[in-house]
Amino acid sequence: MSKLCVIGTGYVGLVTGACFADLGNQVTCLDIDPIRIEKLKQNEMPIYEPGLEQIVAQNVKSGRLLFTTDYVEALEGAEFAFIAVGTPSGMEGEADLQYVRQAAESIADLVHHPILVINKSTVPVGTGDWVADIIRKRRSGAPLEFDVVSNPEFLREGSAINDFMNPDRVVLGSLNRDAAGKVAELYSSLHCPILITDLRTAEMIKYASNAYLATRISYINEIANMCEELGADIQEVARGMGLDKRIGPAFLEAGLGWGGSCFPKDVKALAHMAVLHGTQPQLLQAVMEINRNQRRRVVYKLRKALGSLNDRLIGVLGISFKPDTDDVRDSPAIEVIHLLQNEGAIIKAYDPQAMDNAAPLLKGVQLCHNSYEVAEGVDALVLATKWNEFKQLDLQRIHQLMRTPILVDGRNIWDPDRVRTLGFTYYGIGRGVNSHPNS
Repeated sequence: MSKLCVIGTGYVGLVTGACFADLGNQVTCLDIDPIRIEKLKQNEMPIYEPGLEQIVAQNVKSGRLLFTTDYVEALEGAEFAFIAVGTPSGMEGEADLQYVRQAAESIADLVHHPILVINKSTVPVGTGDWVADIIRKRRSGAPLEFDVVSNPEFLREGSAINDFMNPDRVVLGSLNRDAAGKVAELYSSLHCPILITDLRTAEMIKYASNAYLATRISYINEIANMCEELGADIQEVARGMGLDKRIGPAFLEAGLGWGGSCFPKDVKALAHMAVLHGTQPQLLQAVMEINRNQRRRVVYKLRKALGSLNDRLIGVLGISFKPDTDDVRDSPAIEVIHLLQNEGAIIKAYDPQAMDNAAPLLKGVQLCHNSYEVAEGVDALVLATKWNEFKQLDLQRIHQLMRTPILVDGRNIWDPDRVRTLGFTYYGIGRGVNSHPNS
């Protein structure tokens, strides 16, 4: 059993700490927010993540998982200190590293025994070297025996527990291969490929991976827009592409584009790094612009269907950026709502989990208790998030409730022919027949 300190109890830190505890380690999770820590001690989760509440509860009960606001308590005897704090986007898209700096300084000031410092946060290339410099400079009078290891996370919201316990790979980067090997031992029971490389390469792997996945989504959305004009069906196109072993089916679902806490921030940060170091991120810029345009196209479809959107009542189903999470950061749904409000539309909305998080961001929006309340009296209904419960809706009832039966299926969850048979005017994403509604 190893003793770990995890700094930060946000999405990454909490999942990481709980899962390492479940693997048999002694883990203390630290956060400077006393309210968050107190709630965690009462088993109140700050985020919605399937399975997280249960794994936290059972490891707190076993004594393997503790929560504190005290750096001294958290770092006492710790062999490993994981930095899992937020790195939000700055004004130019750069990663804001103030919380990483605070964590590094606290480690330097308070630790007096050998320790491995692991960057779990997504950080710009070169941050590992920077963290090491911070610690060395603050301990110049009393050198600390430490090494820095980069261990980027690849957790998907909605399946984070499974992703941690059954990873495709673990990436570790360090100037000291022995240090990386010690961190590798923490993951040894997971029986997955472990790639050990240098610090900067490990940091780049995370950015390159996320940017590539974002590129696939933007690419399939651009193809979807062509399909609408050319009479092809994007779902069949994606299926045909995905059967090619060189391509595969993942991240080829056309829709309203990508959002959340990772893709937008990481693509912007990578583009910023490119410009800062004299290269031209033309592809990344196009990927971001296509994503922005995908949200605007919803407004275009509604304007085409209704004419002026001023004083039109529009219902929106789904507010979180993806299903199985309450995360609304850079949610396509929220941007679509704001775009519609700018056109004078009146909005009703509902989400199974994200209502509380969304409320402060949706001024003037009527937040409803269920999908049917949203549908009542609206001129059009927009499906923005692919929650399973939306697939099971009684569409006949929805049709009866709506003033004008117009559906914009932003995630292609419904069969166009069936929906049209029920009397709806249907607009999907890249379904081809959108351009020929009478065909």
